[in-house]
Amino acid sequence: MSSGNPETRARILDAAWHLLEAADGREVRMGDIAKRAGVSRQAVYLHFPKRAELLIATTRHIDRAKGVDARLAASRNAGSGVERLDAFVEAWGNYIPEIHGVGRALMAMREHDPDAKTAWDDRMQAVRQGCEAAIRALAADGDLTDAFSPAEATDLLWTMLSVRAWEALRTDCGWSQRAYVDGMKAAARRLLVARDGRSG
Repeated sequence: MSSGNPETRARILDAAWHLLEAADGREVRMGDIAKRAGVSRQAVYLHFPKRAELLIATTRHIDRAKGVDARLAASRNAGSGVERLDAFVEAWGNYIPEIHGVGRALMAMREHDPDAKTAWDDRMQAVRQGCEAAIRALAADGDLTDAFSPAEATDLLWTMLSVRAWEALRTDCGWSQRAYVDGMKAAARRLLVARDGRSG
């Protein structure tokens, strides 16, 4: 079996996706993924020599399958920093529930599984890059509050939009998804946008 077979690769990634969603914090092994995909362990290793590579590829496969680039288009094409901030919070906030099962599994596994930690950290750094881009756009417009440096503002936005914070508000506090997104947009504006920029 060719290591470049795209159909086999897709089956492996889909199998890993399914198993992660069902894992509930349990380790997902290469053998489990091979069995679910209906291929040999050797085929899995031909495509993904390291388990961390497979887990990272799985999270990126999910992003592609769910059209994450299209979801972020409004943020990336925004006409102002404030619009970019709002659109990013909206896009990521509404994406969290769709990847929450896989995210919860990786977060639980990462305490004892370096490969899961690598995969989760990789995706969270992608989210951080989105936060940083929104903050840079605010700063370029002169609408970033002077209470924080751009790096500090990025830290704050990234923390506010964490999956753990979403879980706390949605599950523990009983917020609706709409209330969560609207609340995060309002909080981000109040915390990060200079007063003169809030009407944008």
